Amino acid sequence: MAHAVSRRAFNAALTALGMSASGLALAQTPWMPNKPVRILVPFSAGALTDIIARIYAEKLTQSLGQSVIVENKPGAGGVSASQLLLSLPADGHAMLFVSSAHAANPALKLKLPYDTEKDFSGLALLASSPSLVVVRENHPAKTLGEFVAAAKKDPGAMTYGSAGVGSATHLTGAYFAAEEKVNLLHVPYKGVQEAVNEVMAGRLDTAFPPIALAQSFIKSGRIRALAVTSPERSPSMPDVPTVAELGTPGFESSIWYALVMSSATPKPVMESLAAQMVKVTEMPDVADKLKSQGLIASKLTLGDFDKMISADIKKTAKLVKASGIQPE
Repeated sequence: MAHAVSRRAFNAALTALGMSASGLALAQTPWMPNKPVRILVPFSAGALTDIIARIYAEKLTQSLGQSVIVENKPGAGGVSASQLLLSLPADGHAMLFVSSAHAANPALKLKLPYDTEKDFSGLALLASSPSLVVVRENHPAKTLGEFVAAAKKDPGAMTYGSAGVGSATHLTGAYFAAEEKVNLLHVPYKGVQEAVNEVMAGRLDTAFPPIALAQSFIKSGRIRALAVTSPERSPSMPDVPTVAELGTPGFESSIWYALVMSSATPKPVMESLAAQMVKVTEMPDVADKLKSQGLIASKLTLGDFDKMISADIKKTAKLVKASGIQPE
């Protein structure tokens, strides 16, 4: 009887604190999935987003005790995969791998079938990749200063390519042109790889590819990097100066890669998964794989990551308006 009384007293105390015995157990025990977990990737297999997602899926399969499956769902600039996630139960068994396009879509799409800030919650920012300002090896401009001076001397004559209207590489170019106060002619392609090929062929003056894509061409001497768009020099290319240090203080533009979930997902589930993501990011072999792709690892999670997404949505909206991009 004494045991029963003490148990009732314990439960009564929990009730007074707004908790339950089962709630206390949930708070103490990390949430674990009871079926395979799906990571939806809005891009095709082989893309950098897909590569990063598979690195994490492999490690999470081991730590969660359930298969973590990467599903490629390309289409509509990420909107299709986003809709699919929101159609699934918000129970922790599905998440969406996103890039900077997640924050750009509200400004680029006239009628999104969801509210990016209200319907999604940030789980974890995993990594980011600065872009490079590249030119062909024999381009007359040998430095960023010479490139900007030539662009100002003949407005509209300098060209740059991107992965398409509204893509991260387009927005980086538009941001660069606005900050440097130059008029560059934008030429869109289906992918930034095509734009870099055109730079190497001498049909374009510049492009703003992520480091991972440009590294091999730089090492082979086919293109030169004039600057990197991160606030500090990249560890993988320490000899390349930043745009900021070359005369444009505060300049920063990176493509980021992350995981988000439905905002209806229970908070304890997200907290548990976020902790797992940080553990994976801290693994030495994962850090090495990210670095080999020219990526800078991050451990920003949950509410802090949501604040970053919100700020990026506002920043991108201003940039889209200033660049004259017409939302679809």
